[in-house]
Amino acid sequence: MASYLGIDVGTSSVKAVLLDENQVLIAEGSAPVEVLRPRPLWSEQDPEEWWQAAQKAVAQVRGLAPQRFLELEGIGLSGQQHSATLLDRHGSVLRPAILWNDGRCGRECGELLERVPDFMVRSSNTTMPGFTAPKLLWVARHEPEIFAEIAKVLLPKDYLRYRLSGDYVSDMSDSAGTLWLDVGRRRWDDVLLDACDMKRAQMPDLVEGAEISAYLSSDVAADWGLAGRKIPIAGGGGDNASSAVGIGAIGPGDGFLSLGTSGVLFVSTDRLVSLPERTLHGFCHALPQRWHGMVVALSAASALAWLAGLTGHQHDVAGLIEKARQFAADAGRREAAPVFLPYLTGERTPHNDPNATAGFSGLRAEHDAGALAYAVLEGVAFALADGLDVLKAADAAPRSCMLVGGGSRSAYWNGLLADMLDLPLDLPEGAEIGAAFGAARLGMVAAGAGTIEAICRKPPIRARFEPDSSKAPVLAERRARYLDMYPPATNT
Repeated sequence: MASYLGIDVGTSSVKAVLLDENQVLIAEGSAPVEVLRPRPLWSEQDPEEWWQAAQKAVAQVRGLAPQRFLELEGIGLSGQQHSATLLDRHGSVLRPAILWNDGRCGRECGELLERVPDFMVRSSNTTMPGFTAPKLLWVARHEPEIFAEIAKVLLPKDYLRYRLSGDYVSDMSDSAGTLWLDVGRRRWDDVLLDACDMKRAQMPDLVEGAEISAYLSSDVAADWGLAGRKIPIAGGGGDNASSAVGIGAIGPGDGFLSLGTSGVLFVSTDRLVSLPERTLHGFCHALPQRWHGMVVALSAASALAWLAGLTGHQHDVAGLIEKARQFAADAGRREAAPVFLPYLTGERTPHNDPNATAGFSGLRAEHDAGALAYAVLEGVAFALADGLDVLKAADAAPRSCMLVGGGSRSAYWNGLLADMLDLPLDLPEGAEIGAAFGAARLGMVAAGAGTIEAICRKPPIRARFEPDSSKAPVLAERRARYLDMYPPATNT
């Protein structure tokens, strides 16, 4: 008998899952973490809170399954990407971590492109305020006394690894999102580091996500009731790569569509894919000799939640979706529905425009909450279609695609997405477990519980959503209206 622990450091909570040797969920736990916004555009967290939340989540798992926890054989880690955690030479945190959704360093993004003319070729990505590298330029400019003390820069899950083991290690998938990695060769790039006045010694060691990165320290093992045990910790992965491992999206063309706060289209590849000028993220996968392409729409389920709050449906989002379905059942009304541009928090793919704004076009007095809800669901589908166009241009379109995330609970929205993307979408069993489940799988491989292919298999499919070709002409006409809404017309 054996068990395996997966821990995911999210933006709003830290989650832990315990699996048995057959990947059956034994227990799960979670604890919230707070996002600090001390100034406009700033988004920070206290790394100590990640550690305390992880301890609470693991304690919940232990409390639910004390005997099975004693059989722990491996640990895997996952986490939010890009967030800069700065440590001094004693391993102490120098300042709050600057998160992936922090927008303060737009100036530094342009500066990086000026310092390294072939930056996008070297990093396989373009610069964005959310990524790690420009954050360090900002710290150097605005907090030079802190910058001078930096001994290590870690990502959130890697800070948790440091607290679990005492070792400074990262994996390829998470490190690809720093803009310091040679993604094709899977190693740090000294030119990219030098552009930020950083050295390779300030980076963690690199391993593949399914390799052993460290072992649980004796102190933590004793605290967890595992004294005398040598328990391996896998390299782990960034949250999206870990989610892909969790649903078996590990072969060329395997993809998933995540409907969370943002919308993500992720495709596994057997080669590096790169199209930075159209905001394609070309990253390493969490498994060796695998990469992935990823496109992001910044507002997905969050756009629906925004409308639900405005229309009094904040506690009945499903009811709002049902009103959208009823509205759209009348073909004439559907064709005359308003069109929604979903850029409530700017947009990433394909525009890379943090200042992009949202809006409705074609609103009339007869439009009710159902009409607005249909427009929002459709507008998010249009934004994801933009991302799919980018993947196609990079020759990385998914051959199969699974649905994950909270938004995937709506069968109506899933069907609309399949129609818009002209792509069959599969809803797997256990889609809500996500990155922590994938992290536990990586822990299993690292611990020798089986091969990558045997452990990272695809789950059973609960439902398939096939595209309805009869809806394509109307959707194409409405998408043309949507595309005309960006950028907004200006008076001349």
